[in-house]
Amino acid sequence: QVQLVESGGGLVQPGGSLRLSCAASGFTLDYYAIGWFRQVPGKDRESLLCITSSDNTYADDPSKSRFSISRDKGKKTVYLQINNLEPEDPAVYYCAAGVARRLTAVLAMCAPPLEASDFSSWGQGTQVTVSS
Repeated sequence: QVQLVESGGGLVQPGGSLRLSCAASGFTLDYYAIGWFRQVPGKDRESLLCITSSDNTYADDPSKSRFSISRDKGKKTVYLQINNLEPEDPAVYYCAAGVARRLTAVLAMCAPPLEASDFSSWGQGTQVTVSS
């Protein structure tokens, strides 16, 4: 059973930066994909970025260059860097993981548009608030 724990959320001033972490454990297959999503209460969940165990990265919306994803292989931690935080960014940010026996399968998971249903394990979320 894959377990994910997000951290790093908090209160940030507009224009500030934040790095969210997603610590993963319990992978039983060779390949995995980890995606970042966010959700505002009452609104649809929004897909952001995805990274595979082979360090392929994908953005659901490439115009959102303020967001970037990276991975620390040794720590099995995936990061979401958010720069120049804007009033539209407050949300609960979730990471989610999908595992597979083949690289092609996780590449498909990460390929835009990200589908939340492709990811079987979810973290509890971390709240990001933007306020001056």
